[in-house]
Amino acid sequence: MLDDRFHLTLTTAGRPVAHGWWASESTARRKLASWVGEWGDLPDARVTLVDEETGTVLTSWP
Repeated sequence: MLDDRFHLTLTTAGRPVAHGWWASESTARRKLASWVGEWGDLPDARVTLVDEETGTVLTSWP
């Protein structure tokens, strides 16, 4: 298992703005909610959570 398995990405206008990696899925999901609250009003903002071990997109906003 990867130490920082869960990768969160914030993009705006199709460009990456911020990245974060966490070992815990629950922590990554809390961070996703936090990022949406903090940066959700940026133009074309998108937040995506990926399981780096499986390559699966777990969730994205919007």
